[in-house]
Amino acid sequence: MTEKTVSKYLLNLEKQFAADNPVLLKASRTFQELDQIEFDLGLIEMDETTASKSSWWPIISLIGGNSTAKARFINHYLGLDNLFSGVQTSSHKFTVLLHNNQSVPATLPGTALDVDHRFPFYQISGKIEQQQQGEGDRINSYLELKTLDSDHLKSKLFIDAPNISAAPANPVTSLLVKYTIENSDLALIFTDIFDSTSPLVDEIIESIILHQDTNKFVYLIDRPATMLSSTTNSEIISSWQRKLAGLGLNTGQFIVLSSQEDSVTPQSSADFTLIDQRIANVGYNRTYRVLDSLEKNVREINNVVIPEVKKAIGQWKDRSAFSSLIVLGFIATLAIFAEIQFGILELLIDPIIGPVIIVVLLIVMTPLHILFSKLQAKVTIGQLNERQKELHLMENLAGNFEKSLTFGRMLLPISEPVGWNKKTKLRLAQISSKTKELVQLLNDNFSTYDGQPSTSLSDSSDFK
Repeated sequence: MTEKTVSKYLLNLEKQFAADNPVLLKASRTFQELDQIEFDLGLIEMDETTASKSSWWPIISLIGGNSTAKARFINHYLGLDNLFSGVQTSSHKFTVLLHNNQSVPATLPGTALDVDHRFPFYQISGKIEQQQQGEGDRINSYLELKTLDSDHLKSKLFIDAPNISAAPANPVTSLLVKYTIENSDLALIFTDIFDSTSPLVDEIIESIILHQDTNKFVYLIDRPATMLSSTTNSEIISSWQRKLAGLGLNTGQFIVLSSQEDSVTPQSSADFTLIDQRIANVGYNRTYRVLDSLEKNVREINNVVIPEVKKAIGQWKDRSAFSSLIVLGFIATLAIFAEIQFGILELLIDPIIGPVIIVVLLIVMTPLHILFSKLQAKVTIGQLNERQKELHLMENLAGNFEKSLTFGRMLLPISEPVGWNKKTKLRLAQISSKTKELVQLLNDNFSTYDGQPSTSLSDSSDFK
């Protein structure tokens, strides 16, 4: 077994995120173990890592309608009142906001996100191309990265989605909205998106319903400052709770924001405090998300990757055998005609000539079967590559299948993928068990027993 080197990406993750987070540090080591298994199976290359499937940045997304509520919130919350017209340079782009100490904001193209595995939207151009052919090369039309000098952006990323009412209704925008919601640790949803109806709004509602059990949603209700009081706030929230419940949205926190435009009012400052409390937990939410990604990777190997390869191996063997049977059928047909014309049956049952004929037949058919297997393998590899794209898998399904193209596996009825054995299954089960233990360790930060903290993160020796 060749030992896989630790991916540079994973080393960077440890350096940037795991230094002050014991759970993430142990998670990175568990990802190394999973990478070794996938490398042994031929599913990833030497410098690839399954940890790249999910961004390790704490991610906060902002999704709003066609009003200026979202732009005002961003500029007031980030302390950028001089950009009141909106942080975005374009109303139809998804803008990732990143902290930078430079006083002058910088705007980078979408390719900066697409090629950098540290950020969300890594390699999103491939998914865009699958969604709509020709659009993968136009990544800069959909994404941008903006750096800002704001303390609220430190150690986290904001994804500012385009105003939903103004966003073009196309498959790419739909994909990016769903991707943003799925990969966010906290989603700030401005209720003005529910003031209008459109296919995109319906898809957003479906995405929220799909993920609403994650407790990641905060609904921000924008109202004039003159209308706000403790009584009216409760009435406004109750009204919106009933409205969203009718849409199937039954969970989430509601916060009423003051729409005072020229300054931050005491009311809005209080609202910002509530939002700060939610954002303060984003780092923990991110850690849970990374651990969930680790567990999903294990399940994906067991339930998707290996079954797909196993199915492909079965089809490949059936096609190869069928091709060989066609040749054998042709030979049998010739033998029948020869028997009718010349009477060769006596030769076949002869104790000396009969076995010789069988040996000659095996000598002819063995290389033919190998040839048919290799030809059918090319077809199967192409199908596996297409299937990998359809399933949006990082794992190279064809890589594991190609390990089956050996002389013995072509001739013997072996349908199990190479390396898929009891030892590998046990290693995956151990990784799954370690992941559950990491979740428990993370939970210990929030639980006590008899006034005493639960087991310390440093008490576990299973990950050392």
